[in-house]
Amino acid sequence: MTTFLPAKADWAGATRRDLLAGVTVAVVALPLALGFGVASGLGATAGLVTAVVAGALAAVFGGSSLQVSGPTGAMTVVLVPIVAAHGADGVLAVGLMAGVLLMALAVLRAGRYMKFVPAPVVEGFTIGIAAVIALQQVPAALGVPAPDVENVALAAGAAVLEFVAAPNWAAVGLALGVAAVMLLGARWRQAAPFSLPALVLATLVANWAGLDVARIGALPSTLPAPSLGFLDPGALWALLPSAVAVAALAALESLLSAAVADGMSVNQRHDPDRELFGQGVANLVAPMFGGVPATAAIARTAVNARSGATSRLAALTHAAVLLLIVFVAAPLVSQVPLAVLAGVLLATAVRMVEVGAVRAMARASRPDAVVLALTAVATLALDLVTAVIVGLLLAGVFALRAVSRSARLSEVPLEPGDHGEEERALLAQHIVAYRLDGPLLFHAAHRFLLELSEVSPMAVVVLRMSHLSGVDTTGVAVLRDAVRRLEGRGVTVLVSGVREEHRRALDTVGAPVFDSTPEAIAHARELLGRQGLLPT
Repeated sequence: MTTFLPAKADWAGATRRDLLAGVTVAVVALPLALGFGVASGLGATAGLVTAVVAGALAAVFGGSSLQVSGPTGAMTVVLVPIVAAHGADGVLAVGLMAGVLLMALAVLRAGRYMKFVPAPVVEGFTIGIAAVIALQQVPAALGVPAPDVENVALAAGAAVLEFVAAPNWAAVGLALGVAAVMLLGARWRQAAPFSLPALVLATLVANWAGLDVARIGALPSTLPAPSLGFLDPGALWALLPSAVAVAALAALESLLSAAVADGMSVNQRHDPDRELFGQGVANLVAPMFGGVPATAAIARTAVNARSGATSRLAALTHAAVLLLIVFVAAPLVSQVPLAVLAGVLLATAVRMVEVGAVRAMARASRPDAVVLALTAVATLALDLVTAVIVGLLLAGVFALRAVSRSARLSEVPLEPGDHGEEERALLAQHIVAYRLDGPLLFHAAHRFLLELSEVSPMAVVVLRMSHLSGVDTTGVAVLRDAVRRLEGRGVTVLVSGVREEHRRALDTVGAPVFDSTPEAIAHARELLGRQGLLPT
């Protein structure tokens, strides 16, 4: 456990630029924290508490020097049904269990395996989350109450119908105006934080004009303490799937964000297992203070890196600035219209999707395009963990198909050995050699059986296995079947060049195995001599 604890080396290289970077990130994080808190169903205060507590703890205990953690849109998607069904107690229970799961993954050194998640799965997952976040904002952007419908697409449709019956153009104008400022501002200067100025300006306009739009409302001075009802074993068991989803999402998004941070720096490299541990601590503690489970945020981490951060001091400063805002600017925050927050999150959802990367991935290959599209659809239609599982299964199937298709069975000339030209020509009349390149897996094995069964009638077939890269149980069974078919036609099958790691499996095919092809040909020569096909 000592490897997961903070050390003096974590703060090496801290400079004044880290303080400035932390302030910049806080400016970007404030509207997002408010918006994601409201979107989760626990209110703006929950989002701010999460940004402060989780942001500070992940900065101290995490495995990346540039990572910034807090409430995120992806986590909000998971939390909405939990809040609706179980309230604050359910969020606390899920946060505690997810924190324990993340810390257990860290102890098991599972962080290194997250890099095996294929890029199309990640991109499709991101597109699906962006769509869910955008749909969640439709009621607030239209200025209507959120319908009591669990499916986000149906809820957005119901909100549109209610808006048609009683339009609220002020809310629409605020939401679209804020989103437009953020998106156009990002195209002009990508590193500038336009979200907070847009939020402040829209709030001032709404209050000055007296627009009839719903607002955040007064932030409570104290947070309600969750009851101990979540300790009931039955309730914990019912919430376990949600905790697994939260832990999986926190691990995936945080490690992806850490990889992005590494790519934006010169000499920074994250520790994936320590990052899991830090996220576990953050998710364990933040719900105890009234917050929600958190992850590292790619957008805020990118702003941190672009602002010149070099150490964890920047992320810690971001948490301190947000804490100061909670105490000083709470009355001002209460006047922010919900439509303004909806505009912030709509723009955030749009910016989550890298159109160029998606287009390139879709054009790269049809399997990548299928995995990307189906993962996105599964994220929108099902839940996030199921979507990732669907994406991984599809990517695995396509990868296995591509690997198995690389297997080749080709006829090769007999090796000279110590035979003369005349004898080698005579041998070639009765012996044929085939070389198997690549893996003999379940998909390629059946194609291999068909090709081998069509071998022209010969006395002896030599199968050269020196280029065999892998073999599974199906491959061995199919090879055994092919040997039996050839022997049934009076053809002797010999196997040569078997690697040591494949010998145990191939010893069961029922054909003699030789270390080299010349040894196999010499044995075949003896057989042909006894049969009178070659001079002895």
